[in-house]
Amino acid sequence: MITKSAKKAYRQNLRHRARNLQRKNTLHKILKNYKKMAASNKAAAKNELSNVYKALDKTAKAGVIKPNKAARLKSRLTKLIN
Repeated sequence: MITKSAKKAYRQNLRHRARNLQRKNTLHKILKNYKKMAASNKAAAKNELSNVYKALDKTAKAGVIKPNKAARLKSRLTKLIN
């Protein structure tokens, strides 16, 4: 027999997993678009960098990725356009 609290925890887990996957996929798309932009148009990429930083920080704050990974990606993306 499964307890009520275990059922609730399972439901929460499903919701959190779906939300985290959505955040991860969104971040992946943002990074992919930014890398394409950096390859073709560095001026536009410099203007877009703050939005990419914002997305990385939000994702790290939500716990989807670790803070050090966000910092590492920010460093590498900045290096890409300099």
